Amino acid sequence: MDIRYSCHPEDFARYNTEETRGEFLIETLFTPDDLNCVYSHVDRMVTLGAMPVKGQVSIDKGIDVWKNFGTTYFLERREVGIFNVGGPGTITVDGKEYKLDFKDCLYITRGARDVQFASQHGDNPAKYYMVSAPAHRSYETKLLKIEDAAKKPMGALETSNKRVINQFIHPDVLETCQLSMGMTVLEPGSVWNTMPVHTHERRMEIYFYFEVPQNNVVFHMMGQPQETRHIVMQNEQAVIGPSWSIHAGVGTGSYTFIWAMGGENQAFDDMDAIATTDIR
Repeated sequence: MDIRYSCHPEDFARYNTEETRGEFLIETLFTPDDLNCVYSHVDRMVTLGAMPVKGQVSIDKGIDVWKNFGTTYFLERREVGIFNVGGPGTITVDGKEYKLDFKDCLYITRGARDVQFASQHGDNPAKYYMVSAPAHRSYETKLLKIEDAAKKPMGALETSNKRVINQFIHPDVLETCQLSMGMTVLEPGSVWNTMPVHTHERRMEIYFYFEVPQNNVVFHMMGQPQETRHIVMQNEQAVIGPSWSIHAGVGTGSYTFIWAMGGENQAFDDMDAIATTDIR
């Protein structure tokens, strides 16, 4: 397990490119028949990736659960949201099987003991992108198809940011403890996301970029509004965003990203807006 500790914004202002990438960028999430796991001390969020090829992969494969979480199993005091960004597959939760196609989402509530990931076809494996947050109570494990998401059209082609925000794990769709997740799809010709920018001091956010065309990149902006930095990101990479940081990006082409939030509340519009001309 890769552990990332919290960073003070005044320290971040002195980071070079290598330090910035090492602290916030998650470069590799999917390796065959393995589980990749990054534990962030920012709101104790955990980012995971699993790509089963030859057999099943467990949600706690290679993790010393007691050492890292002080619990006897991974979801004893946690909830998790999972998106399939690969081929068709199945997730088995305490014996119950859920089938996930491309861009389907599964929310698993606190208390699930045995979670197994599988692919329908080894030559086109499922890729399960996950974010887990601490949870104080249990709700309902639920499969959410793309048509189940609450859709919020945003932006315009004239500002190169026409997009649809698909809210999956969100109070308007289902009840959870603190985790919120969704998927933003940019229209062809649009490249900007989350502009004008904002922060939300009461929540952190993780971005996972995918459907980034070959040889293209996304410039992810972060840092305090008057002290910004960027990380150049490639396809199927994630970035950790502390509450004090903006989180926005511009690509060399259109793309899709999954956002995940955890913190004090689940109010989607709880944002501290920043004028574009005030960014430095």
